[in-house]
Order: sequence, then structure tokens, then C-alpha cells
Amino acid sequence: MLFGESPREWAGTSLETVQTLETFARLCSGIAERKREQSRRYYTYAISAEGLIRSLDELEQSCYAARRYAMLIRETRIDELSPEDRLNYSRHVYFDKNAYIRIFAVLDKLGTLLNQLLNLRTERMKSRYSYFTMLRNLREHGLHSRLMKPLNDFKERHQGAMSRLRNRRNLEIHQMNAELKDDLHQSIANNGDSKRLEDLAANMADLEQGWEMVLGSLRVSARYACEYLRKME
Repeated sequence: MLFGESPREWAGTSLETVQTLETFARLCSGIAERKREQSRRYYTYAISAEGLIRSLDELEQSCYAARRYAMLIRETRIDELSPEDRLNYSRHVYFDKNAYIRIFAVLDKLGTLLNQLLNLRTERMKSRYSYFTMLRNLREHGLHSRLMKPLNDFKERHQGAMSRLRNRRNLEIHQMNAELKDDLHQSIANNGDSKRLEDLAANMADLEQGWEMVLGSLRVSARYACEYLRKME
């Protein structure tokens, strides 16, 4: 809508991921109906899967909008931005932040679901664990190797981009506006001279890798979770 385009529809790998999560939710609801004593547990899993689909949709929209607004910015120096460019830049920053914060939020939701479904007990390693703590638990204790290996492959493949995105996320949440970090460095180095925008193309490349990490991890996990539930039937 923001760009005068028709609503996006899931396709390809994204569609497969969403459909597999929907299948998992249906399987959970079916088990909940048959095993009334465990219904709360499995209905919770079903709702968590539906939440992951919504979160994936929100992440995709944020990545798309951040990329589109970045493409509209024509200048590289802050004091040369036209009023239109400044507006596009502000909108880009909003969706960019929304995206890289959501990347880790979606992964952490996935980690919580897998930890509970597979009874991994990751909380023994760290009471407030992250997705990456859950993955380390799988790896170090040799658990669910058919799931661990592809998830770990995604982590290794996107490690550089994810590390940069994590640094931006932590800076934004705990210290200062992440997009102003370069302003600080340039002010110190150039004694307040004209500042350049951060490297938007590089940031968008990292965001794309973050999206691929989330999508791939969700797809692999949903497949494995469906197989895990079917073995219970």
C-alpha cells in the first residue's frame, strides 16, 4: 500500500514455510483434542506456531519497506538531503530498526517453542535463554542431530551478517539510536564537518541475510516438528 502495489502473497520457500507451520498448528490442535489432559500444552504450541507466521509476515513487510525506502534516497551526505530524501530516510530508519529487532525476536520465539516441544531444558544452561543458547544446547549435548545440523549450518552461513545485526540491535536497545553511531564517529574524526549517511546498501545486504536465516530456520524447524508429532500418533 505504501508504494501503490498490490498486497504481497506468499510464494516459493516462504509459502512452503508458512504452510508447514500451519500443518504443525493443525497437528497440535488435533493432539490437544484427543489428549484432553495435555490440551493446554498442545494448544499453546498451535498458538505459538500461528504467532510465528504473523511475526514472519511482519518481518517480511519491514524488510521490504526498509529496502524500498533506501532505494529512494539519492544523496549520501546528511546536509545534502532534500526534504523528500529526509522523509524517505526517516521512514527507512523506522522499518530497518523494526526489521533487525524482529529478526532476533522471531528466532527467540522459535527457540522457546522448540525447547518446550522437544523438552530440551535449555533453561538449565541459562534461565533467560535465546535461540542461540537453545542451538548451543542441541549441539553440545548431541540432541536431535537431524535438526541441529541444518540449523547450525544456517547460523554459520550467516554469522557475519547476524553479528553486525546483533550489534546494531544491542546499540539501539541499550545505548543510542543505531543510525547515529556513524554520526558520533564522524563528529569525533572530522570535528563536526559534513557527515555521510551510514552504508545503506551494506545494511540492506545484512538484513537480507537475516531474513534468509529466519526463513530457513523456521522451515527446517517446522518440518522436523511435524515429523516429531506424527511419530507420537
